[in-house]
Amino acid sequence: MSKITKIQLGHNGPMVSKLGLGCMRMSSIWGGSTPDETESIATINEALDSGINFLNTGDFYGAGHNEMLIGKAIKGRRDDAFISVKFGAIFHNGQWIGMDLRPAAIKNFVNYSLTRLGIETIDLYQPSRIDNSVPIEDIIGTIAGLVEEGKVRHIGVSEITADQLRTANSVYPISALEIGYSLADRQIEYDLLPAAKELGIAVIAFANTAEGLLTGDLKAPIANNDYRNHFSRFQGENLIHNLEKVEILKQMAHSKGCTPTQLAIAWVKEQDKNIMPLVSMSRRSKLPENIAAMDIVFTQEEMNILNSTFAIGAIKGSTYLQR
Repeated sequence: MSKITKIQLGHNGPMVSKLGLGCMRMSSIWGGSTPDETESIATINEALDSGINFLNTGDFYGAGHNEMLIGKAIKGRRDDAFISVKFGAIFHNGQWIGMDLRPAAIKNFVNYSLTRLGIETIDLYQPSRIDNSVPIEDIIGTIAGLVEEGKVRHIGVSEITADQLRTANSVYPISALEIGYSLADRQIEYDLLPAAKELGIAVIAFANTAEGLLTGDLKAPIANNDYRNHFSRFQGENLIHNLEKVEILKQMAHSKGCTPTQLAIAWVKEQDKNIMPLVSMSRRSKLPENIAAMDIVFTQEEMNILNSTFAIGAIKGSTYLQR
C-alpha cells in the first residue's frame, strides 16, 4: 500500500497522517447493532501499521464503547496512535437530547475518556458542537486548564462558525477544526475554510461521501427505514436530481480506473495541503481502497468538471450538516 503523507495540526503542532480513521461506525450508532469487535480492532491495528495514526472518536459513540474499543486496540502501542476525542453530546436510548458544555461537565467527561481509553493524555480534545449554551471562552478555557494538568495535549473544535473559530483561537491556540466537507457540501468555503487557513488551523474533513450520496451505489427511492429519509436531500425529486450529478462522478471514476468514493476522498485531500479526509471504516477490506485514494491526482480539466458539476447549491435539499 502507498505511504501515507503527513500534515501539521496548527502552528508548530504535531505531525499526523493526512488520512484519518473515523472509528464511529465500530460502535452502535442510533441504536443499531455493534459491528464485530475483533474485526474493528484488527482494522485499527492494520491502519496503524499502514501509517494512519489519526484515530477519531467521541465519548458518546456507543455510550463509551468506542473509546473502550480503541483502548483495547492500542494497548501496547500507544505511541503509534494520535487520539482525537469529541465530547459534549448527550444521548438517551439512542436519541440525541442535547449538549452539555459546562466546565464541570467537561472536567468529568475527560476523566471518563482517559479511563476508557486506558491512556494518561488525550492528544486532541474538542467539543463536538458549539450551541451557545456556554460561552466559548469558558469551554476553551476549561480545556486549556486540562492541557496544563497534562490530561490533554492539543485543543480542537468541531461544527463551528468562522466567528466562533476566531473567538476560540483567541482564548487558546486551536490545532484542528473538524467539519463536514465534500463535493456535495461546500458551504464552508465561504468563510470557515478561509478563517481556518488564515489562523493556521488544520481541517479534519468528515462525511466525504455526503452520507453515501457520492459513493455511486445509492438508488432512488431509498428504503423506508433508511435514516437518510429525514433529510430532504434524499427525498423525491431532490434525490433524483442529485443522483444525476453523481453520474458525472461515476463516469470520471470509470475513466480513471477507480471508484466514486475514491474520487470523493481525493477531491477533499486536494483542496489544501492542511486538509485531512477523515474516513469511517470498520473493516480491514476498506483500507487499501481508501489509502489508494490519497494517490489520485486530477487534471485541471477534471477538477473544473467536478467543481462546476458540484458547485455550491448544485445539490438540492438539506442535510444534517446544514444547521
